[in-house]
Amino acid sequence: MKYALFLGCNIPARVVQYEKSARAVLGLLGVDLLDIKEFACCGYPVRNLDRTAFLLSAAHNMALAEQAGLDLLVLCKCGFGTFKEAQHQLFQEPEMKEKINGKLAAEGLRYSGEVKVKHMLSVLYHDVGLEKIKESVTKGFKALPIAVHYGCHALRPSAITQFDDPVAPVIFDQLVEATGADSVEWSARLDCCGAPLTGINDSLSRKLTARKLMSAREGGARFLCTSCPFCHVQFDTVQEHMESKNDGGRPIPAILYSQLLGLAMGLPGEGLGLAENQLDISEITSYLS
Repeated sequence: MKYALFLGCNIPARVVQYEKSARAVLGLLGVDLLDIKEFACCGYPVRNLDRTAFLLSAAHNMALAEQAGLDLLVLCKCGFGTFKEAQHQLFQEPEMKEKINGKLAAEGLRYSGEVKVKHMLSVLYHDVGLEKIKESVTKGFKALPIAVHYGCHALRPSAITQFDDPVAPVIFDQLVEATGADSVEWSARLDCCGAPLTGINDSLSRKLTARKLMSAREGGARFLCTSCPFCHVQFDTVQEHMESKNDGGRPIPAILYSQLLGLAMGLPGEGLGLAENQLDISEITSYLS
């Protein structure tokens, strides 16, 4: 299976370990990735400022994937949700779709709407499959309590994203448990991590993060598992700042799912970018069986 890989803006700049670990595990699982150098911003930053610019940005990337004859594999959940929303709007409004295609024509592109947009977790769960993932686990974790953080943009609006049940999702939990880790129950698992407020209202942002961390602790989690660069930065970099100010209690280090899976598959930590995480997660290797 082969996909056009969309990295977005934040991963190359702030979460390079996500790309490194994702390429490593997807490669071992037989997922081929095409890098399209003309990929640009997904349109998320202007989504609520300039609708035409938002749709044009999203359609530009999807048209490039269509031109390559491939579906789109997205690592960022904000990017994933943005593409799905753009697809929905362009399907609902043929006139707007033609307006956007008129602008794309200057680049020799046209968006037909046939491209499928998938988050990495969806590809792993539906296309690769849990059984193949379990077969790829060579070390596996034992007695490792993980708090799975779904994030907002993949789950809602569920009729558009079609990622999982927005009230009782299971995909991410089952993927984590395929590594041998235990997905714990925690009351705030579907709440916002606070990242959208960082830089706007830092106090409220950190309160939301602290509430999530408290819930994870109460659930018995030793680590958080993420699959979105925005959420990961919030639970890694921002939590590290909170810890330095004694603002959040016992830290719960965050690990990207691609890093967690890579360790279970026997890949070395340096190849998964573990050292790039701000909070030390080296202890997690002690749970490998």
